[in-house]
Amino acid sequence: METSLRYAGDSKSLRIHAKEKFPIAANTFCQLNGELDTKIGGPTYFNAMIRHFHPDFNVGFGVQYNRNRKVHYNVRGKKVFQATADGLLSFGIKGRSEINEEFKQIHYTGAAEFIWTIINVKKDQDLRLKLGYNVLDKVPYFQMRENNWTINADGNCRWNVRYDL
Repeated sequence: METSLRYAGDSKSLRIHAKEKFPIAANTFCQLNGELDTKIGGPTYFNAMIRHFHPDFNVGFGVQYNRNRKVHYNVRGKKVFQATADGLLSFGIKGRSEINEEFKQIHYTGAAEFIWTIINVKKDQDLRLKLGYNVLDKVPYFQMRENNWTINADGNCRWNVRYDL
């Protein structure tokens, strides 16, 4: 099970996130993840998704239940193009759609991003930098990931920090 501690500037609370993947078939698995919010003392959401990884793209379909007792269905897809032969620089496009219990689309997003991976910045320390643009919201974003730490920020001054346990 993958677990992480998460903190976002807009929530002002520490969240404990857990994720587990169960293989179903070749390149396909069921992913379950959920989150506990330490401020409210309870779960904020639970998500179950079927994900398929193809050599050229990946796609997922799932259902999410949040603390407002709302059920949402989601569909997501991602395609990455290698920009260099060693695979350390790439360009990705991704999209996601959320649909409510009446099967009406309530939120969708699409983004394009450059991903630069730097191996052994220091001994046993890798770094991944992402610079992206959310096409629908018209907001640039940035991610820096160093081994267990991840920092995300966007053009609307939103930010969050994650530590993978």
